Amino acid sequence: MDVQNLTPTRKTIVGVQFLFVAFGSTVLVPLLVGLDPATALFTAGIGTFIFHLVTKGKVPIFLGSSFAFIAPIISASKQWGMPGTIASIAGVALVYFIMSALIKWQGRRLLDRLFPPVVIGPVIMLIGLSLSSAAVDMAKTNWILAFISLATAIVVLIFGKGLLKLVPVVCGIIVGYIVAVCMGIVDFSAVSAASWFALPDSIAHFHLPQFAWEPFVYMIPVAIAPVIEHIGDVYVVSAVAGKDFVKDPGLHRTMLGDGLACLAASFFGGPPVTTYSEVTGAMQITRVSHPQVIRIAAATAIIFSVIGKLSALLQSIPQAVLGGIMLLLFGTIASVGVQNLIQHKVDLNDTRNIIIVSVVLTMGIGGAVLSFGTFSISGIGLSAVIGVVLNLLLPRKKEDKPVTKE
Repeated sequence: MDVQNLTPTRKTIVGVQFLFVAFGSTVLVPLLVGLDPATALFTAGIGTFIFHLVTKGKVPIFLGSSFAFIAPIISASKQWGMPGTIASIAGVALVYFIMSALIKWQGRRLLDRLFPPVVIGPVIMLIGLSLSSAAVDMAKTNWILAFISLATAIVVLIFGKGLLKLVPVVCGIIVGYIVAVCMGIVDFSAVSAASWFALPDSIAHFHLPQFAWEPFVYMIPVAIAPVIEHIGDVYVVSAVAGKDFVKDPGLHRTMLGDGLACLAASFFGGPPVTTYSEVTGAMQITRVSHPQVIRIAAATAIIFSVIGKLSALLQSIPQAVLGGIMLLLFGTIASVGVQNLIQHKVDLNDTRNIIIVSVVLTMGIGGAVLSFGTFSISGIGLSAVIGVVLNLLLPRKKEDKPVTKE
């Protein structure tokens, strides 16, 4: 649908609607890692505007909090503290900048060589599987609440129609929260004390990022999976909008825009941001794919971020409600990794592929750590690096050599 056919009121309604599709995931990430959800909304809005500026306002993409960094942020904050961890997100931005330059120089050929599906598939699986224990720990604080939230999300996913089907996280949290209120286990004191207008904590008490090399380097390999996911999302958005954004404004520009958005998130104390497939699905249903509507969603996110009572309300959600949603969400992320292997027809009868998948999964789930003096790398980041190295070193059959079109 051409945005010119929409009245300003309808544009606003669709834009706000798109934000609600991304809202649940955007605020869930900071709630899980111990950050201010209002800050995440603010950085999502600012990041989306930066992305649109870099891509000449042509690409209808919304950037929200990335689930790929939940486990790394939790792990890094335990070792180096949250201020150093948030500053280290600049390392994620660096990866995006390098990939942008490589794509500009070599096209996708080099990326396909370094990060084929046999590497990316198990890394995506690890993003979900590495968080499974955290989901169970949160859910078991009140299994009744957890199962009610989980059941609601599942019902919406299976039986929901239209846009409702795209917001199972929001629906699960709302129903779980209502039940928690009825059970009398929600503390509203912080909500009552909060003002209606309040800047996000990291903005109101702004401090320059506390840079440290260890968490900076730790975050770099973790960015591999989101970078590849970004490429896939741009192709999907191009198909939905009926335009080739890979050529115009170019994949190097979308990658650069996402990197600058991550850098801004680090500067303002928010989680890394990434392209949101949920909003792409909403565009497909509504047939509205103009970037102007996405910018309305971004502006709405910034407005929501300064509503103090909303931030307090989000932080009053019981852990069990979030845990119930996580039981589904993190398993779904893992299944995306499996789908990636299947869709790209990765031959798991091939010994080479079995070795790569097996080592990546075993080291990631097993919690392998590689240390050099005061620096250490572990988890998803270490597994991703090992997967890339194995893919480059292990011999492959002649017929398996990639053939990449520009």
